[in-house]
Amino acid sequence: MRVTLKSLTVLWLGVSACVSVSAKVPPPAPARPAVERQEIRAQLMPRRFTTLAAELPAKVSNVHVPEGGAFRAGQVLVSFDCTLPQGQLKKAQAELDGAEQTLQSNKRLLQLNAVGQLDMELSASAVNKANAEVSTQKAMLSKCHVIAPYGGRVAEQKVREQQFVQAGQPLMDILDDSVLELEFLVPSAWLGWLRAGGSLKVDIDETRKTYPAKYIRIGARVDPVSQSIKVAAAIDGRFPELIAGMSGRVSANPPQR
Repeated sequence: MRVTLKSLTVLWLGVSACVSVSAKVPPPAPARPAVERQEIRAQLMPRRFTTLAAELPAKVSNVHVPEGGAFRAGQVLVSFDCTLPQGQLKKAQAELDGAEQTLQSNKRLLQLNAVGQLDMELSASAVNKANAEVSTQKAMLSKCHVIAPYGGRVAEQKVREQQFVQAGQPLMDILDDSVLELEFLVPSAWLGWLRAGGSLKVDIDETRKTYPAKYIRIGARVDPVSQSIKVAAAIDGRFPELIAGMSGRVSANPPQR
């Protein structure tokens, strides 16, 4: 095969073009954390929430705060028909009165040597036993009213009036909506500037508005797979239109140097 000067020139030009194109390809960008490649979503959550349950078997006589209603700390939420515990308390109180009278009588007889020391000790023991029974019945009677441990709203009502419930049966879910919090994941690289008390914003989908918030907690462990860490923030201020369960997009930028 004959190699001419023209064919060598064409081959050299092709190799030069390949080298030139390869030289213009930029180096690959460093991998970014998975959280940083997508928008940061968060959901509004109440600071405190719990399920209130019955502490004794009884019939529900009144539900004072319906589902969705607001209440204050110490307010009665549910009342039970406690006719039976009230009768048992009266019986225990009568037995206590009788035991105390017997004890007083034995004390006078002991002074006259008309009763033995054993009878005196037995009557005193009967008084203590009656006192304990009265205390037990009073404690049971105090369970006839379910008291709100803190102010908030009823998230879900699980029982109705005139319904008989067992001890331990859920009555209602309540939540404290005085402060609404957000929990979400952020890139672990933010730990260089992220501090509790810092400001951010959140765009709520349901209201289509932007609200201010502040970081309140930073997680204690970084996820090595996603290179992210969990943080918590709280809505800064009172906005009546916001309720627990709403969600939105977090807008947070590192401070300008």
